[in-house]
Amino acid sequence: MSNHFPFDEQVNHVSQFFQIHPENPQARLIKQAVEIIRGGGVVIYPTDSSYAVGCQIGDKGAIERVRKLRQLDDKHNFTLICRDLSQLGLFAKVDTAAFRLLKAHTPGPYTYILNATREVPRLLLHPKRRTIGLRVPNHPIAHALLEQLGEPLMSVSLIMPGDSEPMSDPYEMRQALEHQVDLIIDGGFGGVSASTVINLANGDPEVVRVGCGDPTPFLVEA
Repeated sequence: MSNHFPFDEQVNHVSQFFQIHPENPQARLIKQAVEIIRGGGVVIYPTDSSYAVGCQIGDKGAIERVRKLRQLDDKHNFTLICRDLSQLGLFAKVDTAAFRLLKAHTPGPYTYILNATREVPRLLLHPKRRTIGLRVPNHPIAHALLEQLGEPLMSVSLIMPGDSEPMSDPYEMRQALEHQVDLIIDGGFGGVSASTVINLANGDPEVVRVGCGDPTPFLVEA
């Protein structure tokens, strides 16, 4: 694991704020963002559903900071944001039926709960069920980050404690969270609905949460 930034443990550091073009992300800023992630940073970034908060998948310190920010208990299903289906397949057990569904609806605003492979760090797994959320977003900034990083991002939606919807205004995020994260990526206003969650861990698809992805195909194909 790479060295943490010296300001990581300080409560009073101020996050960086990158304005990245939502359709043509600037390579220089993407590279800097990934350096922050690799350095133990916690990053807010846009996806095709809503803004998310993410960090490196094996970084225990950064994951604990995300838990604290969102006030999550150890039963919360973390999500691995993947670049494509082949990367997703390294971290999840995908049978033929599940693969057909994933292929038809990926990339897109869906999170799939699947049984995890040994590649997934234990601290990300549900304590009772060896499951993990996985998602391939259809968003140029998220895709550029994943391409540069070369591995999935550990992520959760940016829904703050007490709120029912994700934060969508990067300037509000900056006001509220600039002392709690290391980087806020401004990719324009985000969606106010999280991804639709589909459980594929038990065979037939089960719609766990309806978000901005249409659940109908999974109800029909179930």
